[in-house]
Amino acid sequence: MSPSDSSKSAPEVKSWVRRVVEASGVEVPPTGRGETTLGWWGVEMARFLGFCRRLPGGTELPAALEGYGRFLKSSDPPPADWRLDQAREALRCFRKGIENWSIRVAISEEGAEGSEGSEPVEVTFRIRTRGHDAPVGECDRSALPPAILSADAETLLVMAERQLSVRRYARRTAETYLGWIRRYLSWIGERSQRPDSEGAVKSFLEFLALERKVSAATQNQALSALLFLVEKVMNGELGDLDAVRAKRSRHLPEVLSREEVHRLLAATEGITGLYLRLLYGTGLRQMEGLRLRVKDVSVERRTVMVRSGKGGKDRRVMLPEILVPEITRHLEWLEILWRRDRDDAVEGVWMPEALDLKSPNLGKTLDWQWLFPSSQVSEDPVAKLVRRHHLHENSVAKALLRAKELAGIHKKVGCHTLRHSFATHLLEAGADIRSLQDLLGHQSVETTQIYTHVTNAGGIGVRSPLDF
Repeated sequence: MSPSDSSKSAPEVKSWVRRVVEASGVEVPPTGRGETTLGWWGVEMARFLGFCRRLPGGTELPAALEGYGRFLKSSDPPPADWRLDQAREALRCFRKGIENWSIRVAISEEGAEGSEGSEPVEVTFRIRTRGHDAPVGECDRSALPPAILSADAETLLVMAERQLSVRRYARRTAETYLGWIRRYLSWIGERSQRPDSEGAVKSFLEFLALERKVSAATQNQALSALLFLVEKVMNGELGDLDAVRAKRSRHLPEVLSREEVHRLLAATEGITGLYLRLLYGTGLRQMEGLRLRVKDVSVERRTVMVRSGKGGKDRRVMLPEILVPEITRHLEWLEILWRRDRDDAVEGVWMPEALDLKSPNLGKTLDWQWLFPSSQVSEDPVAKLVRRHHLHENSVAKALLRAKELAGIHKKVGCHTLRHSFATHLLEAGADIRSLQDLLGHQSVETTQIYTHVTNAGGIGVRSPLDF
């Protein structure tokens, strides 16, 4: 049986790729990185062989490689430079590692060739021999689907992570998508299904809805991740998935009264208390507040600039007048902390995009320091440098839970509850919906209008007939 048979497992197919690469004289170390490289090269070889099925019978290997190169460069959108380099390296190994290349028109069972102009379906070659220990065999690669080689979970995850980075997905979104892709690949691996199969995707989503009983939002989140995997990573297509797209329910947000907010914030202290007061006073999302830099706060203009908020958008919000003295003292303390870090040779803070490469010392300036820094330094998991990060969301959540208990509030309270309360209290004070939309950073005014249902001016402002 040939290695192109769909019953072959991903390790067996990767073993075939390793044989070709070794026959070309290239040594790939048996490490995690080496296995990942083999996976990438295998995907490129599979795509090339699939392209060759459309070529006329008798096409020589150099002509097929040249035609495939033109095909890649003419694709819309054109592949990234890293993809072209990856294909070039893989096919260089392929060309050196095989012999007896042949493309011929398929022969039917009756012995008649396919009609003139029909596409060839048989691509045969032999893996070159390196001494007497390398196995040699003739392989029919006519129907090798790219999904077989790319079905290796590790390879697919690396490719998905690369595509998420190239397309500039937010870090949290990328982590969520990779989590769902990892769970999906594990699930179909136990059932021997192809990851780019529409049936496999539908079955997994039905499993989430019927057995795991996930919420509609979670189900649709998983669907978005799997659409990205199949269409953006594996270059496949999925049909109509409306049957497994859940209809989301619209729940009214939990809102605290003004008196409850004042009790809650009065029970907080220190830098966490200032952060929570700013969150309620400006309506920022949790991570928008944590990622503020010193330069984003203008005490003179009484404004706070939110950089790269949800959807990658910037916006400006008000700085509450009551917080000006506290923010001023806080900025003075930040300067002292910054000088101490410079004296202790602490690395500069994390910088977005490629700013740390363009301006290596910019992260050590006061302007770029976190507005709400952590009390201690720690290792950056990506750069492997010891530096000072901003407050962790878990420490904020713990402080908020303690404040809630001290304030005697018996509602579900989180950082987003303060944002909901900010919007509701502004509407009750007479703010117009459009101004509120800009302050909250909502793309659609329909999202903002949900707060009209929880204000005192809404349905709950009507007297009950029991009180007449």
